Amino acid sequence: MPRGRYSLHDPHDHTPLADEHFQCARGPSGWRYVSQLTTPAGDHHGSVDLTLDELGRPLRLELHASAWQVRGAALDGVTWVRTDPTGTEATEGNVRAHAFTGTSPAFLVATARLLRLTPSVSTRVRLVAFTDPVLAPRTVDQSWTLLESEAHATDNGPLTVDEYQVTALDTGEQHTVHLAGDVVLAAPGIELEDLESPPSVFT
Repeated sequence: MPRGRYSLHDPHDHTPLADEHFQCARGPSGWRYVSQLTTPAGDHHGSVDLTLDELGRPLRLELHASAWQVRGAALDGVTWVRTDPTGTEATEGNVRAHAFTGTSPAFLVATARLLRLTPSVSTRVRLVAFTDPVLAPRTVDQSWTLLESEAHATDNGPLTVDEYQVTALDTGEQHTVHLAGDVVLAAPGIELEDLESPPSVFT
């Protein structure tokens, strides 16, 4: 059960945004990731709770940020309910998309798990992104390519690192994501600061 801490920062000017204290594990339904976010000053900033099925589809998503809340799941595409800070208004949304995304590293692992790419193969994916600070939904189209998978020797045996190229299809902007099992090693705006146990290996 990997647990540790990511630091999140603005990918353009590197301004610190939050620390994400996480744990994740494979389970009977597929994979679950839970985290608590704190500001650089140490104040509570939000939380993430994401459960995937064996095929990588979102069975359950719950996000909290700035007193806003989103609950979602894969249903007729993806469906979600977004609640305002007062709790008096709830807005439901539905998009013919494959899954969700956002600032949490969990979503990079989830998308890679959903696509299950082989090296040099590219595929398009439509995602609903919940953007900070109020979890506003927006639909994004991306292209993912698995550039290579490389095994590295560690004290706990070989560790396979997958390198992905992700392209935003509306702007053409590209970036690289490095994953080891269910842990993000490097990505724009994300740094793995602490890891208490090895990543889980997906079969």
